[in-house]
Amino acid sequence: MNSDFYPDVISAGGLAAALEECAAIPHTPITVTQKPGRNPESVTIASTAPGRLPLEVFPRIESRAFQIIGRSGGVDIVTGVTKDLREVVAVGAAWGVGTDVPRMREAYPFLQFDSVAEAHERGPEAAVAAQWEMLRDKAAAIPGFPEFAAVLEAAYAEPRLRSLFPFTSHWTVAFSSCTGGPYRCEVAIAPQYGDGPYLVLRYPNTGVHGETATAAEAVALTLAHLPDSVGPATAGHP
Repeated sequence: MNSDFYPDVISAGGLAAALEECAAIPHTPITVTQKPGRNPESVTIASTAPGRLPLEVFPRIESRAFQIIGRSGGVDIVTGVTKDLREVVAVGAAWGVGTDVPRMREAYPFLQFDSVAEAHERGPEAAVAAQWEMLRDKAAAIPGFPEFAAVLEAAYAEPRLRSLFPFTSHWTVAFSSCTGGPYRCEVAIAPQYGDGPYLVLRYPNTGVHGETATAAEAVALTLAHLPDSVGPATAGHP
């Protein structure tokens, strides 16, 4: 750890000790643990909130900065960077007791959030709805690729596909039966520019089920290859 950037951390005996010292005045109840892995300087701050993993804290190498990541159900719910140990402690305490995302956004403006990440904590239905909205907005902002928007709109019109978690890979629209990564892809549709066919795939980039001339036909073929056992997307990951 660079002594020019982290003299206080080094003097305390490491990041875990430095955070505990900072939390002691004023007293902020947090539990800090050294994080196993390739970065010996990283730590976690425990969480007692259902579904929330311990907050991860990584000191950066190139300058003084602490990277913060709060995950739940295979999703990065909150991320951010700060130079201040006191802010790390405050975020760790708030995350650990389950402070909701809107309140954290208000209290700690350096943290980054998005509507989809926030929706994940409200349950799988909210996450699915937010993801659909985000992708449809994305398609509307790309008028030069109407085929991509056509796939999304045709799929959204089908209740079974609308209940799955959509994600994209190289403009292929895939449908997952879980909301957290790594996703469990059940089937996918690859639109082509211009007059090219729509490909229905087993996975985002491989396993061709067939080709169709229109997005509506691609969705019909997709439904034909969607197992009957697949229902609305569930929270988390496989």
